[in-house]
Amino acid sequence: MTTILIKNANLFYAKQVIKSDLLIEDDKITQIADEINERADKIIDADNKLVAPGLVDVHVHFREPGQVHKETILTGSKAAAHGGFTTVGAMPNVIPVPDNVDDFKNQLELNKQSVIKTLQYAPVTMNETEDKLSPIEDLAKLGAMAFSNDGHGINNAKTMFDAMLRIKAVNSHLAAHVEDQNLFNKGVINAGPVAEEFGLPAIERVAETSQLARDLILAKETGVHYHVCHLSTADGVKLIRMAKDAGINVTCEVTPHHLLLSDSNIIKDDANYKMNPPLRSENDRRDLIDGLLDGTIDMIATDHAPHAENEKNQGFLKSAFGITGIETSFPLMYSRFVKTSLMSLEQLLELMTNKPAQIFNLSAGEIKIGADADLTIIDLNKSFEIKKEDFISKGMNSPFIGQEVYGQIQKTFVKGQEVYSI
Repeated sequence: MTTILIKNANLFYAKQVIKSDLLIEDDKITQIADEINERADKIIDADNKLVAPGLVDVHVHFREPGQVHKETILTGSKAAAHGGFTTVGAMPNVIPVPDNVDDFKNQLELNKQSVIKTLQYAPVTMNETEDKLSPIEDLAKLGAMAFSNDGHGINNAKTMFDAMLRIKAVNSHLAAHVEDQNLFNKGVINAGPVAEEFGLPAIERVAETSQLARDLILAKETGVHYHVCHLSTADGVKLIRMAKDAGINVTCEVTPHHLLLSDSNIIKDDANYKMNPPLRSENDRRDLIDGLLDGTIDMIATDHAPHAENEKNQGFLKSAFGITGIETSFPLMYSRFVKTSLMSLEQLLELMTNKPAQIFNLSAGEIKIGADADLTIIDLNKSFEIKKEDFISKGMNSPFIGQEVYGQIQKTFVKGQEVYSI
């Protein structure tokens, strides 16, 4: 039996940070106490370091199969470990879309390359774009974490209604990319003064909010757990707030980039600022922050979307949508939200560990005796510059490169195995 003793940790335990030791035996946490003096194969002195549950990200794109020039399951999972994440949910917009039993089984096999726990979404509809539903019952039995057509809105209300009924029947979750394709209208940037200044086709806010309003009514009718991916608008926050007050089974996520950036940050035709949904106005950004702080928004998710350099250096019109984010998420949020006293460290950790795990019924996000030893050790006092050369992801498409942040990930463990060390 392999034992690891972590001493003098600032341990995030039972929703608070306490000074404690922690013992790992094989793959489990077996002791948490003020002082543990047992012999161990390895002793780690975590003095002045935060020891947190491995972070949980319910929204990533690992690109394999079909687009391995952008990312692979191995590089994506190693990047996640570098970011302190030990459990992620991988979206099904790979090639081929795993919309049948054989392709889904193949995806699960490929995911075994992951150095962390990579859970798999199944598509709601065939190829994520058709009105015909995927074999929801079969994919749920194979272990689909949830169902999502991420990257595509479901424009047919009957298709969405039927999907909700069947996903509810298998006691799963529907994670929606809310986007009315007709209102999206091949836009590349948020509608507003910046779009007008650059003469770029614009994405209206109602592309998100009109479909969201429809879906909330359908969710009320069906009772399905309806989860909203990457919420980006002030009106979207209001709709979610009203829906929760009305008792609708809805949750939602927000990305670090929508919390930290608005379209006012776009000062040149740089597609590192091109993502879907787009960066909205400063007013939208402020309302997203308010929604996060008051509990309307349930969690932070990265929407990690890596691309090759030549796919992001062609300006807004021709470049792909997406931002790589899993390696920078915690340091950015800690630096811009906790260090500035917008929220407490405990609040941030809840939003990035326990809350997403709880909502998606995952065995993750919490340090407790008997749990898998999925942990990350973070030096909150260590400042560093976000540099391309430090990324493990194949994707370096980030507008945050060059920024100074705090909260360096030192080590990450999955089931007691060290999967990242600085």
